[in-house]
Amino acid sequence: MTSGRMEGEIAGLLEDFRGRMRDIAEAQRERVKLTATATTRDKTVSVTVNANGVVIETRFSDRVDELSYDQIAKAVTRMAQQAADEVFAKSKALAAPLFDERARLPKLSDVIPGMPDIEAEIPLEPPVSLSPPGSSERAESDEVMTFTDVESYDHGGGRGPTESVAGQAW
Repeated sequence: MTSGRMEGEIAGLLEDFRGRMRDIAEAQRERVKLTATATTRDKTVSVTVNANGVVIETRFSDRVDELSYDQIAKAVTRMAQQAADEVFAKSKALAAPLFDERARLPKLSDVIPGMPDIEAEIPLEPPVSLSPPGSSERAESDEVMTFTDVESYDHGGGRGPTESVAGQAW
């Protein structure tokens, strides 16, 4: 392959890369503008969340005084969860073209012989519980992580990470 041809291919790859980065930046700008609102059927409680699923507004109708505090709390929680589900679905739809394009590209393991498929090695995140603190579902899933492949190290009673060395704090 000639030097000029190789430079042309590299320039083309760099332009493709820059184009993808522009597409990602545009999708990010659009995503941060997303909001979603969920409202109870009787329209007494309405909750709006931002693109990260954080509640940014909660509204009650004049009829909210007909509900108990417990009913209000449950309605707010349920509407916040529904709004978060909706905004995450919008985010996923916004990113879908980027993921589709990425799926069409060869993996590094396809290009470099012997390279493992890194994406296949990434562990899947377990689902996040929507149960309130102290519920039976949370009690069952609050496991303590135990590491068995560790080595003991004698610190010798020396300095800890927050102690000073020769008069200088870390």
